[in-house]
Amino acid sequence: MNAQTLFAAAAVPGLIIPSRHCARLDRLEIGNVTADSRRAGPNSLFVAIAGGQVDGHAYVADAVGRGCRMVLTACDHPGGFPLTAEGELLFLEAPDTREAFGRLCSAFHGHPARKMVMIGITGTNGKTTSSYLLEDLIGRAGGVPGVIGTVNYRYREQVEPASHTTPEPETLHRLLAAMATAGVSHVIMEVSSHALEQGRVAGISFDVALFTNLSHDHLDYHGDMSSYYASKKRLFTCHLKPGGAAVVVAGDQWNQRLAAELLPRSAEAGSLRGLKLLRCGFGNGGELSVMERRADLNGVAARLKGVGGEWWLRSSLVGDFNLLNLLGVAGVGLALGYAPEVIGAGLAAAPPPPGRLERFSSPAGVEIFVDYAHTPDALEHVLKALRPHAARLVVIFGCGGDRDRAKRPVMGEIAGRLADIVILTSDNPRSEKPAAILTAIETGVRKAGMTRCRLESLLPGSQGRRGYDLVESRRRAIRDAMLFARSGDLLLLCGKGHETTQITGSTSHHFDDRQEVAEQLAVVRC
Repeated sequence: MNAQTLFAAAAVPGLIIPSRHCARLDRLEIGNVTADSRRAGPNSLFVAIAGGQVDGHAYVADAVGRGCRMVLTACDHPGGFPLTAEGELLFLEAPDTREAFGRLCSAFHGHPARKMVMIGITGTNGKTTSSYLLEDLIGRAGGVPGVIGTVNYRYREQVEPASHTTPEPETLHRLLAAMATAGVSHVIMEVSSHALEQGRVAGISFDVALFTNLSHDHLDYHGDMSSYYASKKRLFTCHLKPGGAAVVVAGDQWNQRLAAELLPRSAEAGSLRGLKLLRCGFGNGGELSVMERRADLNGVAARLKGVGGEWWLRSSLVGDFNLLNLLGVAGVGLALGYAPEVIGAGLAAAPPPPGRLERFSSPAGVEIFVDYAHTPDALEHVLKALRPHAARLVVIFGCGGDRDRAKRPVMGEIAGRLADIVILTSDNPRSEKPAAILTAIETGVRKAGMTRCRLESLLPGSQGRRGYDLVESRRRAIRDAMLFARSGDLLLLCGKGHETTQITGSTSHHFDDRQEVAEQLAVVRC
């Protein structure tokens, strides 16, 4: 693409192009835009981005050494690049190279997001479940969905492994361009707080944005809940189209705060700045409310009132937290113009997402659920959902290494309070010692009043006996729990869900909770 055309299409705020180079722009062709010096070449535009661990400005020389002759740096960077051929280079500057990178990648691929209906989903928990439900609903309603999220990136028959929940702009806009070319009509994107903070969705405006919830997670990155919330809020204040729809699932203080802060803008619906606000939750007061509900291990049913009148919503998903996920997706469906009967039929037929309360039954009468819950709020919700349906509730979980350490004892206390038997095991220990992670979780379990007992004596023990054990090997924890569990027990495996690897040190090796359960069930049936 011609450089002059690219910069005009990108409309990068504050872009500085030295006057001596302006005449050259219409003669320069750009073959790719990248922030990775290893992908830079003679026709590349290299964008230097200062990250949390790596500063791209330190790799300008590497990009130039690979033949790159066009570089975009931050205005406030001191400069002084050790280049021998600086006179041949075109140096540009921008106040925010993260935003510039997103806009340039979008423009380079012809702004593909503008050719499809863009739906962004953000929140601590529920993003993946909501994306799967919405994908199924849009497909049944006649659309062609594409999904960018935690599990993978998929559209039509194409599936790519997910490097991040929300990929970097270079990957993101390439993917969006491929989706547009393939005839995708709606893109469902899980938008993480990291992505919003780091400008990965710069250059994209969403038609609909869904806020699921906000709870303790990623504080190692954001520092505190207020900063975490501020990052999530950017989806609605910086990336929602004028006149777009904001769907907020009613919940705790953060959901209420977002709805209250968006409400004044919704009153300006007749203006360019206005938005459509749909508040979804239990009881009256929102645009979509649950008036009554029923739930068991076979699913949920709810009578809804609001936009579209009164109608019933049914699903095989389990628990009130999943009902809120369903409610948010129903709100998005209404924002897209779908009739209540279309939404109801679509969600009733939608299967549970992989690794989200995925259910297995053993011949011994033990119900086993595999779930991705890896935050305090998610763990509490899933335990509360299963608690009424279990003679004994047994939970197996751990916490990831090199991640938010403050949540470890919190999750331990939740498990000790709501489960009958707690088995602490490895998640993804990464560079930390697994035993140290388990010890941190254990302090919370003990705070809840549990005492440690050996698993082989605890599980076959008398009804009403409570306790916990530490089993560092996740494989052994799963297999021993299934071996010793009794009829009527409900076994919950938390933390990894759909994941098929476990990271120990710097090595990632195959491990799938669902596969472990299936293999153990095969042994039992033999």
